[in-house]
Amino acid sequence: MTSQADARWLTLTNALSGLFCASLNFIDSTRTIRPVKSFQPEGHHLDSTLPNLHLLHGTLPREPVCTENLTPFLKLLPCKGKAGISSLLDGHKLFDASWQSMSIDVRPLCPEDRDECILEIDQTVDIVLDIDRSKRQRDNPIPRPIPLEELVCDTSKPYSSNEACYPLDDDSEQAWSLTEIFGRAIKGSCPLTETTGPASETVCIEVPHSRDVYTSSGSVENKYADGLSRCYRLPENDGFDMVLPKQRGIKPNPLAEPPLYAQRSFTGHGQERGGVQAVFTNPSRMEPVSFVYLESLPWFMKPYLHTLHATLSNRSPTVSASPNLIDEIHYRPALDRHRPTHLEVLLTVPPNSTATLSYDFDKAILRYTEYPPDANRGFDVAPAIIRLLPASPGSTSYLRTPSLLLNLPTPDFSMPYNVIILTSTVMALAFGFVYNLLVRRFVGVDEAKSLAGGGPLRAALRLVRGKVKRGVELWFGTGKEDVTWTKEGE
Repeated sequence: MTSQADARWLTLTNALSGLFCASLNFIDSTRTIRPVKSFQPEGHHLDSTLPNLHLLHGTLPREPVCTENLTPFLKLLPCKGKAGISSLLDGHKLFDASWQSMSIDVRPLCPEDRDECILEIDQTVDIVLDIDRSKRQRDNPIPRPIPLEELVCDTSKPYSSNEACYPLDDDSEQAWSLTEIFGRAIKGSCPLTETTGPASETVCIEVPHSRDVYTSSGSVENKYADGLSRCYRLPENDGFDMVLPKQRGIKPNPLAEPPLYAQRSFTGHGQERGGVQAVFTNPSRMEPVSFVYLESLPWFMKPYLHTLHATLSNRSPTVSASPNLIDEIHYRPALDRHRPTHLEVLLTVPPNSTATLSYDFDKAILRYTEYPPDANRGFDVAPAIIRLLPASPGSTSYLRTPSLLLNLPTPDFSMPYNVIILTSTVMALAFGFVYNLLVRRFVGVDEAKSLAGGGPLRAALRLVRGKVKRGVELWFGTGKEDVTWTKEGE
């Protein structure tokens, strides 16, 4: 069953690679693990089929999201990016953002009003935009300083004058609109969108109700009771634009406190060995947080499990000095060029405390054909995945740390070039010497004159040719009457 699951996994990665114009076909056995506690089946699954399911997880940390992935992504949408909020997804604006991500979640659903199960596809695009940068024109993308007449100066400074200004921070909300940021307005609602109910409100914005928001005619606004968000139902055939003018005295929405802070980095120095350190901070003052920490390490990183340990720093006074942070460990070592290292750790961080998880590893030496073209840049290590365990049954949330860049012992790739040049030179010299020995003929000095004259055979030929020529001249009367026959060379 395992081999059959691996074969189907290979077929799936190749199919997704062709569907989304991505390099997912490079996800082979060296980049695939079988998580145990980090992921749970989503959707509806029969109890009889769960034992036969295989969970596989593959990563390509070096594969970035690019414009060629956006087109097949949009083709999966009902209106294919021609209407609705997806009409804002322009490749130039999307990939010019400070941060972007694309995801597709597929889960089986078995509705009660249907006899057969269906597949639900959830497509997500996350982008973080810099408003000032997005509002710049493409034909003039150079940032310009704020004009002097628009600066707000602190006149209490002793050096304040018409020539010197100490600018004050502008606490007003910045003005922006969809047309300024994305270069276009939303092209109406998708015809397949619901016409009533919450599903019909396809555009939502989280701003206080005191914030002025102007929209195109034909849209319907719905402000929620929390006072911090509002949604809009788009017109069917007309464009939709949203304008937020510059406004002062607006208190921004409060941000929810994250359940956990996580960061990960390399430690140590040198080309032979190193270490990994992950730091977790629980900001809650009352409740501990439990989570599953998953790492999929490439096979050329060889961790030592006996060096894995967790320590507690900045602990709360109510926490004991040496609590048991690690509850469970699942570890599967790597096989060179066959499978990666699989590490899952179940941890619990006390309230208002910081825990550090660390281990050491060795760096393997690769074959020269296994290095990428930019070998000195390093090798990307996939980010760690953190599954937060809820206190009560419900939705599960995940965190991901940034990816890491690992430097391996890298050979001097100019040496093969030097070896080739040296070998070619030696071969050329040896070939020329052997060729001269085989082709050239070495004779004595006394034989050189006779060989230079052509030898007896060539002398006889010249004699015959001369006699024939003289006979022809005498026959036709073109030669001299007194003919003296002599041998050439006398």
